[in-house]
Amino acid sequence: MVFIFKLVLVLLLLFILINLGRAMFEMVKGPNSNDEEESDDSLEDDKPMSFYLGRRVFLSALAVVLMVVALLSGFIEPNVRPY
Repeated sequence: MVFIFKLVLVLLLLFILINLGRAMFEMVKGPNSNDEEESDDSLEDDKPMSFYLGRRVFLSALAVVLMVVALLSGFIEPNVRPY
């Protein structure tokens, strides 16, 4: 069961990195990268950089809350000797 919890945390961290990368791509792309004819499909798929950054912050907060709850409930134990 602890393995599944750790796997969920690793997947959350991967999703955080993916959203950070997508936000970076949107930032570099800029708002006016489609100067040609824009179809309705490209407008629906075009999301602002803040969408991905907000999702990243939400996933980071979720990961922290999950770790705090697991620590307080005794599900996982912290390392008493960090060196």
